[in-house]
Amino acid sequence: MKFSEAWLREWVNPEITTDELADQLSMAGLEVDSVSAVAPRFHGVVVGEVLSVEPHPDAQRLRVCAVDVAGDEPLNIVCGAANVAAGMRVPVARVGAELPGDFKIKQARLCGVASFGMICSASELGLAESSDGIMPLPADAPVGEDFRRYLNLDDRAIEVDLTPDRGDCLSILGIAREVGVINRCPVSAPRMAPVPAVIEDRFSVEIEAPEACPRYACRVIRGIDPTAETPLWMRERLRRSDIRSISPVVDVTNYVLLELGQPMHGFDLGRLDRCIRVRMAGPGEKLTLLDGQEVELKPDTLVIADAGGPVAMAGIMGGENSGVTDSTRDILLESAFFAPTAILGKARAYGLHTDSSHRFERGVDPDLQVKAIERATVLLLDIVGGEAGPVVEAAFPDRLHQRPRIHLRSQRVQRVLGVRIADDEIVDILGRLEMRVEAADDGWVVVPPSCRFDIGIEVDLIEELGRIHGYSEIPTTHAPSSMPMYSEAETAFDLHQAKQVLVDRDYQEVITYSFVSPEIQGRMDPRHNSVRLANPISAEMSVMRTSLWPGLVQTARYNQARQQGRVRIFESGLRFLRQHNDIKQEIMLAGLVAGTVAPEQWGQPGHEVDFFDLKADLEAVLALTGCAEEIIFSSGEHPSLHPGQTARIERNGNLVGWLGMLHPKLEQELELTGRTFLFEIRLGDALEGRLPAFEPLSRFPSIRRDIALVLDEGIAFGQVRECVQRAAPKILTDIRLFDVYTGDNIDSGRKSLALGLILQETSHTLTDDEVDGVVTAIVQALKKELNAHLRE
Repeated sequence: MKFSEAWLREWVNPEITTDELADQLSMAGLEVDSVSAVAPRFHGVVVGEVLSVEPHPDAQRLRVCAVDVAGDEPLNIVCGAANVAAGMRVPVARVGAELPGDFKIKQARLCGVASFGMICSASELGLAESSDGIMPLPADAPVGEDFRRYLNLDDRAIEVDLTPDRGDCLSILGIAREVGVINRCPVSAPRMAPVPAVIEDRFSVEIEAPEACPRYACRVIRGIDPTAETPLWMRERLRRSDIRSISPVVDVTNYVLLELGQPMHGFDLGRLDRCIRVRMAGPGEKLTLLDGQEVELKPDTLVIADAGGPVAMAGIMGGENSGVTDSTRDILLESAFFAPTAILGKARAYGLHTDSSHRFERGVDPDLQVKAIERATVLLLDIVGGEAGPVVEAAFPDRLHQRPRIHLRSQRVQRVLGVRIADDEIVDILGRLEMRVEAADDGWVVVPPSCRFDIGIEVDLIEELGRIHGYSEIPTTHAPSSMPMYSEAETAFDLHQAKQVLVDRDYQEVITYSFVSPEIQGRMDPRHNSVRLANPISAEMSVMRTSLWPGLVQTARYNQARQQGRVRIFESGLRFLRQHNDIKQEIMLAGLVAGTVAPEQWGQPGHEVDFFDLKADLEAVLALTGCAEEIIFSSGEHPSLHPGQTARIERNGNLVGWLGMLHPKLEQELELTGRTFLFEIRLGDALEGRLPAFEPLSRFPSIRRDIALVLDEGIAFGQVRECVQRAAPKILTDIRLFDVYTGDNIDSGRKSLALGLILQETSHTLTDDEVDGVVTAIVQALKKELNAHLRE
């Protein structure tokens, strides 16, 4: 909530500075987000009166004005505003004045006529983003007075970030109560005496949903002046609270909302049909709101209706068909109490958020409705005139918020806060908080005020005592406790190390939302049923991700659309899988690459990233486990990957991830440029480590034998490696694939793999006979298991 400090100090005015006030509020739990000036700096502007307006002799759109600024003689000022007229009081920047934007006023000649100043608009003074013509001031504005002092533009705007439980502080009244309690100052509320009825017009009210609306009050006011304007002082207070002035009736209801915290609404009486009915929406009912949006009302939505149908969405927004217009002469003022549960989430379900719904969701004082109508009536009669009828109230007292009786124990206060507060001070603090306190055997029975929906149990009262007594007055003590040491298995995988490996290979870590678009997720991972959110942020973020790929793909698309063709990103995070009536969460690691392998440079020819570049990056991560040989890459099929460039990642026969090139069709649909490659692994299974076992280095030389095999094109190198490892004794220390060939002298459907076999013995130097025997055994095993033979 944002409010004017000067407005607050009309209610309660402790002898403290603005900074001290902000600090007090923050320490009391009402966190101050900002303290800002209500107007930019300018000087030399005074209140003036336009004495005469004459047409410019040489410029059709300019006028020559004589303006009294309480000087020795009127100022001659050339003005181009169409609304300038004799008799107006206006802000005048004299020669030497400096306006926002370092704009200095000098004597000038405009089309041959001397001008000694400038008559200002609100936008020129930084009081509005745009304005039509000069800024008119009230007729009683004192001529010659400094304009900043006249409007108190050295005031400060304080913005408070309230927690959802403190809806009672969403008003000047609520903030003033807090400041008064903290500083032991009296709070001076404006006069809210009942306005006597001068007409007998009543409007019938029927409450058909008392659980949702246990109190509804309204009042008829006839004969208002539709040409009246909201006074400047009220427009300024609304502006300083970031609320735009619209019309006197709307401005008054907004003013009362800010002042007392009670949302109100004004209906055009002539557009209502016979009665007001507070009920739930019926099947198929629609309503066009004040913002022009037509909504189909849901059955759990509370509405205000007349005999013809809905005229407002209760507690959220009024309807266009009953709103006050420039020709409205008779109005019906509404002030109601809607149960928080009846409003909570309803505005969001329609994509709305209003000041009214914000307050009703948190709870409005159920004793405030009639007082608010009386306050609004006083303001309206002063501004637009008219004749007020009696206040009509329909209520179900037993359905209103019932204030609890809470047992507070003094020993409990000391045990929770860790400091003893004297009984007299406890009673004093609770009394200042407008709570009713009754003595009991071991403490008190306390009844909170009607505005405090957040106080329901004993610890709530203790929190209030701590707030007002002062958290800074509570000494810091460290509770004695044991701190057990938890040991972590040496085989546990360190995710930070995996991230560092990827960063070292020029990847950048990204963090994307766990909420994703159902459309993109359906394309990327159609095999899993998504978990749908009940109240999504937006339609594009309405399901929980079953894979990290949708977030990575969207990030890549965002970067490529901004001329970043080379993308190398990774993410770790949870995915969410539906399992029967439960949700399973798994931590995943995923990456995406597109563009060139290395940044453009003169010393290295660039080439586009391919499947094996990404596979090498992933293998570097898997090597951290110490058992990379257990992880097998084999061809597979994934709905979002290219059928010819897809690999299943398995460990001990279990699927732990996927690697491959994004399907070209998906690349086109997702508007990606160039080939895109992705991987994703399930960390818990893929990266379970193994303790290293010490093996001494051999003192004897190793021997390498190269062989070239011819085998079926569909056989993967992984199958060859497994076969070789099974056939070879321990002296085979490494297998290196250094060439793959298809073409001349190789039959169709076959390929040639060139392998380097590294052999070494730890006890002696290998002989040629030993090496020949091992190679022969390997070749025979390959022929038997894979129908492979040596290339001639």
